[in-house]
Amino acid sequence: MGSPQDSREINTRNKDWAALIREVADGDQSALATLYDSTSRLVFGLIVRIVVDRTIAEEVLLDVYTQVWRQASSYDTRRGAPLAWLMTIARTRAIDRLRSGRHEQKHKESLDAVGEITSNEANPEADTVTAERRQLVRSALESLSPEQREVIELAYYSGLSHSEIALKLGQPLGTVKTRTRLGMMKLREMLSATLESQM
Repeated sequence: MGSPQDSREINTRNKDWAALIREVADGDQSALATLYDSTSRLVFGLIVRIVVDRTIAEEVLLDVYTQVWRQASSYDTRRGAPLAWLMTIARTRAIDRLRSGRHEQKHKESLDAVGEITSNEANPEADTVTAERRQLVRSALESLSPEQREVIELAYYSGLSHSEIALKLGQPLGTVKTRTRLGMMKLREMLSATLESQM
């Protein structure tokens, strides 16, 4: 079992995490980034144990923190510790993904797919849809913070890796990864909601 020192450390961390969740509930993106940095490794470990596939686990991880962003205001410290709340969300999301038996690709078009839709024949209707979707991606990108937009544009339009972006911007690799993931969470949420409303 853990030592009393371990227990005290976890209690301190839980207080910090609870404070961060309150800030996230107020719409503070930097608080979400800090919460992600300090808890995602633990959450990811649980998800991987359930879904096994690391690629799917990374998708589920983003879903978890998207849900945290949406539902932070509903968190109540009296009903459990912050980490327990996060792990419950992660477990539910991971099991849901397993039960679905598919990766839901049709609902989650990547930026590449949206940006590279082409038509081999003249089709005004398809061209209009393509133009609308490109505009949608541009609008979604503009809604991100400048830091998030910068790393995502470098990754998707310049084809740079996280390490190359970190070197180019003079930023820590972890910061680049966090900004990319948080930005992608927001883009996914905006694009999926808009595309579903058009279907």
